[in-house]
Amino acid sequence: MGILEKISEIEKEISRTQKNKATEYHLGLLKAKLAKYRAQLLEPSKSSGAKGEGFDVMKSGDARVALIGFPSVGKSTFLSLMTSTASEAASYEFTTLTCIPGVIEYKGANIQLLDLPGIIEGAAQGKGRGRQVIAVARTADVVIMMLDATKGDVQRELLEKELESVGIRLNRTKPNIYFKPKKGGGLSYNSTLPLTHCSEKLVQLILHEYKIFNAEVLFREDSTPDEFIDVIVGNRVYMPCLYVYNKVDQISIEEVDRLAREPHSVVISCGMKLNLDYLLETLWEYLALICIYTKKRGERPDFNDAIIMRRGATVEHVCHRIHRTLASQFKYALVWGTSTKYSPQRVGLTHVMEHEDVIQIVKK
Repeated sequence: MGILEKISEIEKEISRTQKNKATEYHLGLLKAKLAKYRAQLLEPSKSSGAKGEGFDVMKSGDARVALIGFPSVGKSTFLSLMTSTASEAASYEFTTLTCIPGVIEYKGANIQLLDLPGIIEGAAQGKGRGRQVIAVARTADVVIMMLDATKGDVQRELLEKELESVGIRLNRTKPNIYFKPKKGGGLSYNSTLPLTHCSEKLVQLILHEYKIFNAEVLFREDSTPDEFIDVIVGNRVYMPCLYVYNKVDQISIEEVDRLAREPHSVVISCGMKLNLDYLLETLWEYLALICIYTKKRGERPDFNDAIIMRRGATVEHVCHRIHRTLASQFKYALVWGTSTKYSPQRVGLTHVMEHEDVIQIVKK
């Protein structure tokens, strides 16, 4: 019995089993087995022959965005509109067969946009180069999921299921569970609040499935067994995702209104170039990038060349970005902008910068 058959057997068993107090241990065990088999499926086989053609592209720019979607939803058209790269677009499926990179220039930042081939159902098992597509998506900072507005929510559910099964968690934060395997001493289990989904027995059963008998587990939030399995496996990727509904010019205004009000959703039309500017603004928010301008003593700030950083970056990060030896020679910095109480404010290395702040660094 191959891994795929085992996975489908377990999925059938889970769908057959009623969810109640008596079956939660059984379901927890099944989910642990399922996660284990899926992990095996993603690992390349030991006796692999000639290496296949991968299509990971070298990371460049300040951030990376992956375009994922079914064939013929408008990914290549979107890439051609947003960037100076022309990606072939035609009215048949699988026009794009490899990864095509482009660069969006927005607010002084270079955002790398990857046009990936269309995903089909069963991509997680390797159908239609699905594995390579998903491997590239794991390295991105944000996923843009292109959906056909005329197809409703069917595509979204299928794609979420495919990405979920390969360990990509969309618009979710990492579970707040402390887990550390030990050499001996059995299982030490604690929680800082009452748990409704997990119990000590269930945690023990799941750990036994992974052949872990000695560990420290501390739940700091009310997590589900699935989230606990994610913590044990440890290779899950948590990333923000934007659901972009294309072809909204072909549906009713009520349907457009409904889709636009969904969380993390933006409606656009590549054919009529509608709402693309709002999509860029939202993408900037999701990437959490900020621009910081530098200033020399006695001169005006240089507003043409911004330093692009992540939200939450400190003065020390800015110093490292300018030159790696600057932080060691740092005396103080003067900052103008929204992160200060008054302008200019004299700050140290730990001061957190905000969008469009101006900084002047004074060396020892």
